[in-house]
Amino acid sequence: MDQDWFGRFCRYLTVERGYSEKTTAAYTEDFLQFQVFLQEIACVDYTKVDYRDVRLYLSRLSEHGYSRNSIGRKIASLRSFYQYLLRQEVITENPFTYVQLKKKQPKLPRFFYEDEVQELFDSITGSTPLDQRNRALLEVLYGCGLRVSECATLALHQIDFQMQVLKVIGKGHKERIVPFNDHAKLAMQTYLNQGRLALCEKSRTVHDTFFVNHRGQALTTAGVDYILTQLLKKSHLDSEIHPHKLRHTFATHLLNNGADMRTVQELLGHSNLSTTQIYAHVTKETLQQNYRQFHPRAK
Repeated sequence: MDQDWFGRFCRYLTVERGYSEKTTAAYTEDFLQFQVFLQEIACVDYTKVDYRDVRLYLSRLSEHGYSRNSIGRKIASLRSFYQYLLRQEVITENPFTYVQLKKKQPKLPRFFYEDEVQELFDSITGSTPLDQRNRALLEVLYGCGLRVSECATLALHQIDFQMQVLKVIGKGHKERIVPFNDHAKLAMQTYLNQGRLALCEKSRTVHDTFFVNHRGQALTTAGVDYILTQLLKKSHLDSEIHPHKLRHTFATHLLNNGADMRTVQELLGHSNLSTTQIYAHVTKETLQQNYRQFHPRAK
């Protein structure tokens, strides 16, 4: 048996599907763990795996205390690999096809209320280069709903100030156009013409990355997390913060103010509408308003 099939699968994920190195590494980790299990049950050829082996593997993962989500991800990785083998006619049946885990009720995404978002903006009181960067960063994360990786890698050539749109490269190298508002435009232009210029002079390097750290180098995703944490500490909010929470907030506020689901799906860069539908919850205030407006006995 050609043991390089998984290597070919990884190249397929990277080249044809456009998966990131981090995602491919997760697939590799799941496969190597499965291989260890196969050695334990004296199965030397992973193309000979059957449904009974898969059920035994599920039991083993449960015994080792893996959560439902972790098990589901590992099964999804292996199902994709065996589906690849099936298409290449290496096997005749995918042993993971009929493996189904009981669906767990999804948690509603956490988000900030509008006054809480304003509190975050109010925490940026200065006009130093870092203050200008932080204001622009917050405007982009909340005003455009970008993933943290999309924000950290945002390049100068992706910004069109005249049309007020960002050309975002998302998951799978998929490109989408995301508009930004006047507040974001002002903050971004101020940072670009003043703050970023001053910060980049420190490193004396020229690069295309829009958001930079205090040394003028490209800002990392960890750096974005750190900045948001510091902003939260300066505010009066008693909450937690992470870039994805601002993305949740972006989607929630759009839907609560009347945006249609398809528009939000396009702005977020979701391939499936079902992914966007987790944001279709509404705030208690909106529930009360809609109830009073539309129920005949509430008028």
